[in-house]
Amino acid sequence: MKWIVRAIGLLLLAGGLAFLAFRVPDTDAEEMWAKYGASPSQAVELADGRTVHLRDEGPRDAPVIMLLHGSNADLYTWQPWAEMLREDYRVIRFDQRGHGLTGPAPDGDYSHDAFVADVGNVADALGLERFVLAGNSMGGGIAMGYAMAHPERLDGLVLVDAGGADIQREGRGNLAFKLARIPVVNSLAFQLMPRSIVERSLSQSVSNQQIVSPEAVDRYWELARYPGNRDATMKRFGLGWTVFDKADVAKVEVPTLVMWGKEDALIPFAAAGWYDDALPNSTLVAYDGIGHIPMEEAAERSAADLMVWLSDIALAASESASEPPSAQSVPNS
Repeated sequence: MKWIVRAIGLLLLAGGLAFLAFRVPDTDAEEMWAKYGASPSQAVELADGRTVHLRDEGPRDAPVIMLLHGSNADLYTWQPWAEMLREDYRVIRFDQRGHGLTGPAPDGDYSHDAFVADVGNVADALGLERFVLAGNSMGGGIAMGYAMAHPERLDGLVLVDAGGADIQREGRGNLAFKLARIPVVNSLAFQLMPRSIVERSLSQSVSNQQIVSPEAVDRYWELARYPGNRDATMKRFGLGWTVFDKADVAKVEVPTLVMWGKEDALIPFAAAGWYDDALPNSTLVAYDGIGHIPMEEAAERSAADLMVWLSDIALAASESASEPPSAQSVPNS
C-alpha cells in the first residue's frame, strides 16, 4: 500500500514540476504599455476609479463613432478602420475589461451588464452626449445591449458579426474558444498557452489568412497574458453566452448597419439574417469569402460601406430635423 501512495506522490510531483516548467508566464505590464500603449494611447480614468486603455482620434467637433472589440481581442483590431475614419470622424476605441492593456476588473465582474455599463462610463468620461456605436463579435453583443438600454444616446448602431442572436452555432469555431469551455482542460490550456494555439485560433476565425501575421499573433498572445487577463477570461467564459430575445431587439429603432462575413466559422451568417429581420431600421451588408473579422479581412470595402451608411443616416437626420412640425405638434395659439 505504501508503494502505491509513494507512486501517486511521485506522479503528482512530476506533474507539478512539468506544469511549472511549461507554464508560460504573464507578460510584464510596463513592457506591454511601452510596446502597445504609445501615443495616441491614453490611460483614461472612469468615474468608478478604474482606468482603461483608450485611443481617441480625429477632429473633436466631428461626429463620434465608438468601436468595441471582440472576445480576447483588443483595440488594435480596429486599426484599419481608425486610419480611414479619423479624418472625418472622431474615432474612439478602448480595451474592454479583462482585455488588452486595460487588464482585469478590480470587482471581478465580467457580466454582460458590466460591459454595457462600461460603454456609458467611457462616453461620460469623454463628455460624449451622442455617438454611433459599433462592435464586433462579443463587442457587437455589448453594442446591441447598450442600444437596448440607452437608445437615446445613439445616432447609429453597427453590428459586425455580432454575438447575441438566438441561432444555433454550427460553425467549426476556433480552438481557443473550445478549450476555454472545457472544465479543467481550460485552466491548463490558459496557463500553458503556447503561441501555436493563439496562431491556430486566429487562423480558424478568419478566411483572409493575410491578417494572420506574426505581429498580430504576437499581440494576441502577449496581451492575453497581460497580468490578470487569463483569470478574467476564465471567469468570463464561465458565464456562458448572452442571447437576446428577438422581441426585445425589435424595439430598438436606432438606424443599424449589420455587417457580416459569409464564411464566419464562429457566428454563422444566419445570425445576420436574424438581426436584420428583428431590427426595424436595419441595413445588411454581407461579404463573400470573408470570415469573423471583416474590418480587418476586408478593411477597405467594409470601411467604405460604413462611411456611405454614416453619410446616409446623417442626411436622413438632417432632413428630419428640417421638416416643419406636423399639425398635431403645433401648439394651440
